Amino acid sequence: MARRQHGVVSIRQLRTLLGYSQDSVEYACTQGRLHRLRQGVYAVGHTDLSLHGKCLGAVLGCGRGALLSHWSAAWLWGLMPTQPIPIHVTTPIPRRARLGIRIHRSRTFADEDRALEEGIPVTSVARTALDLAARVRTRSVNRLLQRSEELGLFDLPDFESVLARNRGHRGAKPLRRAIAIYEPPPFTRSGLELRFFELVLGHGLPRPATNYVEAGYELDVYWPELRFAVELEVFETHGSRLSFEEDAVRQEELKLAGVEMIHVTGPRLKREPRRVMERVARLLAMRRRELGG
Repeated sequence: MARRQHGVVSIRQLRTLLGYSQDSVEYACTQGRLHRLRQGVYAVGHTDLSLHGKCLGAVLGCGRGALLSHWSAAWLWGLMPTQPIPIHVTTPIPRRARLGIRIHRSRTFADEDRALEEGIPVTSVARTALDLAARVRTRSVNRLLQRSEELGLFDLPDFESVLARNRGHRGAKPLRRAIAIYEPPPFTRSGLELRFFELVLGHGLPRPATNYVEAGYELDVYWPELRFAVELEVFETHGSRLSFEEDAVRQEELKLAGVEMIHVTGPRLKREPRRVMERVARLLAMRRRELGG
């Protein structure tokens, strides 16, 4: 059991699973076979525990229903490099403070919020992100989501589910903003082009050409007189390594041909159309000045 549990066991496990009495536990401690780490938690054989052992010991010491959470959970999932000291644990009922443990309380845990990672009870990836979104900057939340995607841990329905169950959580709004770019594209490719074109005309900007060929490349939106282009991005069209490499070469070739280009994504256009158009207007004016027009 100790090998499976990173060197630690709880008093409940000793009694109910292994048949230890209180006297036999105390005798094992005097013989050096058990070492009391904190109330109800023992190290087996030695106290030179790994971080995993310390995390599990903290969870076991906080009673039934306790989960590793917040920064400590993010570390265990591999989402953050921060070492889990102090160790963050969330419990369903109030617990007294414990040395080296930061205790949080939540009565809103659903079964989907619970996971077991490397033998340690821990908040799910989505619940971990929700808890941290209330406490860290937007940039950190974005990096956490990106890392979860890289590790194959990101599942959009899980995030939507945890948000639906916790609408009043302080992390709900920032997390919802952060996952917006992972939601199904708001536009099809053709729909994105049409929406952008409508916004350009609606904001009184010069009428651009669409699907214009310059330097051997087709440009989504282009002002030939200013040699300024806008590439409209739909994530699904850039999902391969080949397209990733080709896009970089394309950007270089157009730059050498004197064409300036910016990129606008579908989620961004949906989220902040006015700001996108304001930026395009400023960039067109700057480009006109550069060319002496």
